[in-house]
Amino acid sequence: MGDTRFTGTVDHIAVKCDDLEKDVEEYKRLGFNVETIYEDWAMVRDPKGFGVALLPPGSKHPPHIGMRVETMAELEAAAKREGRPIKPHRDGTSSFYTRGVGGQIVELIHYPEDFGQQV
Repeated sequence: MGDTRFTGTVDHIAVKCDDLEKDVEEYKRLGFNVETIYEDWAMVRDPKGFGVALLPPGSKHPPHIGMRVETMAELEAAAKREGRPIKPHRDGTSSFYTRGVGGQIVELIHYPEDFGQQV
């Protein structure tokens, strides 16, 4: 990979919102499905799988671009190159945040094979 820091597929964007419940309902009206919803963030996805993470006031998550990697090994290698710790999340994913082009925040994220199948 030479000087490449990391690779992945654009998975989601994370944006601030003022009213989480209202915005989730509005995205549903636009054809998005709710994947995850907590008091401090929600993930909605369009029919093709692109996600919008909604971050209400007080959310600990920063606005960012989320890049998906296919394997945990890819995530671990990228985290090592970036000097960042990997965090497991309550929804079953694992990720780390780093700085991208122009200082924008990028999250590199891995979804386990059984993601969304936990009940």
